Formats: sequence, structure tokens, C-alpha cells
Amino acid sequence: MVSKVVMPRLSLTMKEGTVGKWYKKEGQSVEKGEPLVEVVSEKATYDLEAPASGILRKIVVSQGSDVPVDTILAFVGASDEPVPETEKAATTQQSEEVEERLLASPAAKRLAREHRIDLSLVKGTGPQGRIGEEDVERFAKNVSATMPKIKETIPLSGLRKTSAERLSMSFRTAPHSTIMMDVDISNVKTLHEKLKVSYTTIIVKATAKALSEHSIINSTLQDNEIKIYENINIGIATNTESGLVVPVLRNANEKSLAEIDKTIIELSDKAHNGRLAREDVTGGTFTITNLGMFDVDCFTPIINPPEAAILGVGKAVDKPVVLNGRIEVRPLITLSLSYDHRIVDGAPAAKFLQKVKKYLEKPETLET
Repeated sequence: MVSKVVMPRLSLTMKEGTVGKWYKKEGQSVEKGEPLVEVVSEKATYDLEAPASGILRKIVVSQGSDVPVDTILAFVGASDEPVPETEKAATTQQSEEVEERLLASPAAKRLAREHRIDLSLVKGTGPQGRIGEEDVERFAKNVSATMPKIKETIPLSGLRKTSAERLSMSFRTAPHSTIMMDVDISNVKTLHEKLKVSYTTIIVKATAKALSEHSIINSTLQDNEIKIYENINIGIATNTESGLVVPVLRNANEKSLAEIDKTIIELSDKAHNGRLAREDVTGGTFTITNLGMFDVDCFTPIINPPEAAILGVGKAVDKPVVLNGRIEVRPLITLSLSYDHRIVDGAPAAKFLQKVKKYLEKPETLET
């Protein structure tokens, strides 16, 4: 029996994915469980395995295509088994409908692609408004004098498209409010030098401990109900060549500083080498994003849905502060907490941020 290879749903919020690289060609043998195609979605690259042993009979969706969840990507079966035509038709129906709605000659479509022209903006002069090659040429000539030249085109697909959709959804649905607070990290620097763990590790530990005491921050809004998570799974926003990814450190509140440091190094290595698995990027309950290494003092991060809040970390700056009536120079960072005002009010948000500040200014409490 012919088996279908379909775009998987890798998370509750996933609507579509991008087909990356096909590891097999049509007509080649495959074994059940063997990596068959690379799927890019939800800020990770995932190898989709063959559902059965046999021959890769038909690749329906080509590399680089964005398709909805459950779309048929290919068929695997015996060499003498027919590929269901109805299934293939259903899979490509959406793209065919788009082509049918736009009356244009093949030459016009080719020319529009070459000049990066949106055919919906071109007025056709042919029968029933059909767009011809001369219509595209005329349009290109009229706009070329006024339009700025394009140096490079970057497709909004894969990780970048997923990120754009999620952030847009977050800003549309969650009323954001942001509070900021300066933190003296003198003792964090001392602990960093003593234990040889990263600053991020110490911030994660302080945040996890504060979340365990202010559980409303570690929550989500679903079906008009605020649901507080039992687990404290902290996502760490990571910039890679492929875009922004958020690997998740699970049960951070139960880990020691050494365990957190080791896990962060492992996740960072996976992220930069494109080896993050599904479980590495799902299940987050709170996110930390740090732009301090780019000389950013402070910023207003956008919540990573469906979480309730996100913590932004700025760069360390030596500033004069008044201590016991004396002016001293201390290294300070600015923490920015953006939170969903439907779930969290200003006072609870401020109390949580105060607790993070307390643990960072007295980090010896994090060693236990």
C-alpha cells in the first residue's frame, strides 16, 4: 500500500512548514525510519523520516516550498503500486487556484518573475483582461524611473517567515507593557570568575528562581483562562546564520548553575549547526533575550507566544551610583520585562523583576 509523506505539525501553533532538502530522488529506495526530507518550521530544522520501506514514487512538493500542515509531500510504495491521482490533485489544488485566478500568458509570468513585478498590479490589454508580455514590459518601463533599485531580495520563508508570523500574532493579540530596571552586577562578575560559568547562566538561574516565586509570570492565556505552568522551561533567544531560534532549557529551576551552563552550551552548539530537534524548541514557558553583546543598552522585546512575558537584557555599563552616601562606579545592566497585560498587572510584574534584581545583586543565593 502506498504511504503518504505529510508535513507534520510540530507544535500547537504551527500552521505551515518549509520543505528544505530532499535526501532521496524519485525512484530511489528508502527504508522505514530513514531521514527522507528536511522540514524547516517553528525555529528549527527537522528531519522527517520515511513512513515505510519501498521506493520514493513521487515528490509532490519541491524544495523551498511553504505548505500547510498535513499537506502531502511525497508518496512511498512498491514500484508497481499506482500513486493516487486524487491525492496529488488535492495537494496542489491551492497553488493551481492561484494560477487560475490570474489571467496571464506564460511569457508574461516569466518576465514578471525576472523583473520582480507583482502581476496583480499590471493591467492586461488582451481578451478578458489577459496580461501579455507587452503589458509587463510597459509596466516595468513606467515604474523603473521612479522606483529605487533592488540590491538583493531575501525570501520571507522558513525560519524568518515563521518568526515574522509569530511576532505579528503576538503583537496583535497580546497588549504589551514593558518595565525596566537597572541591576548592579558587581557580584555577578565575581561569581562568573569564581565558577567559570557564563553571565547568561547566572541570569537564567536568577530568573528561574524568581519565576518559582511569582508563578503568574510563568503562565499563558487559553480559552479565556489563565493557566499557570508547573514546569519552568526557559527559552534562550539565539541569533544564527539562519535567523533567530529559541532553544528551551527545561526545568531550569531544578538545575544547578553548572548544569544550566552545560545545557546552554549544548543547545547553542546545536542551534549554530542547525541540529536543533523538535524537543529542543518546544515547550517553553518564558523567554530571555540578550542584545548586550551588540552594545544595546535597553530595548522592548516582543513576547514569544503563547507565553506571558519575556525578559530583555542590555549591555553592562560602568555608571556612578550612590552607596552609603558615597559615589562609586559600578557595572550596571538594564533589564526589560515585556508582559501580556491581559494576564499580568504592573505591580506583579514589577515585583517579579525586583526579585530577579535581588538574586543578581546577591548571587551567592543561587549556588545552593
